[in-house]
Amino acid sequence: MKELLQTVVKALVDYPDKVDIKEIGGEQTTIFEVRVADTDRGKVIGKQGRIIRAIRTIVGCAAAKYNKRVVIEVIEK
Repeated sequence: MKELLQTVVKALVDYPDKVDIKEIGGEQTTIFEVRVADTDRGKVIGKQGRIIRAIRTIVGCAAAKYNKRVVIEVIEK
């Protein structure tokens, strides 16, 4: 799931080398902390959060296949 999230986020941003995804695992829930360059944060979030909502849906569907839940947070530096 981390690879899926990383592929999607890197395709959206101008500085893919600055993408950093930290995975915090639990038994049922996995938290992904996404850090991008300051100028790319808006591209990942989108207007009214539409893009990040779509990313959460895609990764959530992939996680449901393994009976897991995911939480994706965009972290400010």
